[in-house]
Amino acid sequence: MSGNIFGKAFQLVSFGASHDPAIGGVVEGCPAGLKLDLAAIQGELDRRRPGSTPLGTARKESDTVEFLSGLLDNVTLGTPIAFLIRNTDARSGDYDHLKDSFRPGHADLTWEQKFGLRDHRGGGRASARETAVRVAAGAIARQLLAASGVRVNAWVSGVGDVRLERPYTELDLSSVWQSDVRCPDPGTAERMIARIEQMRGEGDTVGGLISCVASGVPAGLGEPVFDKLHAELGKAMLSINAVKGFQIGSGFTAASMRGSEHNDAYSSSSGAIRTATNRSGGVQGGISNGEDVVFDAAFKPVSTLMQPQQSVDREGKAVTLEGKGRHDPCVVPRAVPVVEAMACLVLADHLLRQRTARL
Repeated sequence: MSGNIFGKAFQLVSFGASHDPAIGGVVEGCPAGLKLDLAAIQGELDRRRPGSTPLGTARKESDTVEFLSGLLDNVTLGTPIAFLIRNTDARSGDYDHLKDSFRPGHADLTWEQKFGLRDHRGGGRASARETAVRVAAGAIARQLLAASGVRVNAWVSGVGDVRLERPYTELDLSSVWQSDVRCPDPGTAERMIARIEQMRGEGDTVGGLISCVASGVPAGLGEPVFDKLHAELGKAMLSINAVKGFQIGSGFTAASMRGSEHNDAYSSSSGAIRTATNRSGGVQGGISNGEDVVFDAAFKPVSTLMQPQQSVDREGKAVTLEGKGRHDPCVVPRAVPVVEAMACLVLADHLLRQRTARL
């Protein structure tokens, strides 16, 4: 199966599925000599793990990461860094009724159309359980970026029609993790939580928005044609389960603006050239310009509902599927560290690529 490798200079190979004994990954290309804070890596996994917020699934996993190679006294050796995260609370029997039926909104049918068979247990490889691997690898990438002064922060900026309207420059992003819904504005967070609890009570689900800012990104990251930095970020975000949309900077709003309204004017201060505004989201011509890289990812509602849904089985016969198992009524609170991780992987990859681009 292809499509399990992400990145070029800083690369992640991901393996495992929701109800396998374990999931895991191999990070290739991390330079030697980087001292890793393993507790910080585990801390990022703890933010994503099932049960990390009362608004999510009831599945309980410790998501304890085990490093198998590539480190000596917590220092990277420049060799592949292999790690495991064991699955300890899988209940495969919850999915027996799906062996021959296809859940609306899921990858069940398309997976079977592509491969001729599928793992029906929790969605198999298509399950969001796989994203724990991304978070572990992204935590390594984050520490590599931190050595160059790059910081990545994401937060929930929308749940259904409840939106956080304040710009990120007015928010205390250090307070994101104090909120069950991962929103740094207390008033908006309360309304988001109420909407999620309403959906849970109705056996329904709701989508949302996650915003992200990368600060301290040096100018020059990204390639000018096919590997534009914003294109790489878009691919990274759209590879996350349930993501249906991506925009950077002014995004779709730019389509209704004039050029005279949208252009970021240049100015010079203390010998540095800056933009007066940042509608480009920190990327121009596919290359970072030294300003904050700012983007949003839109998540659809979770496809598994705790109410009957109409579908068909392998023979095309109509069936009624009853919601079973343990699922999130809204995925965005637990997806915040996943968005951060994928952004870190992209930026670390391009940081290393840029180091070889010029003398």
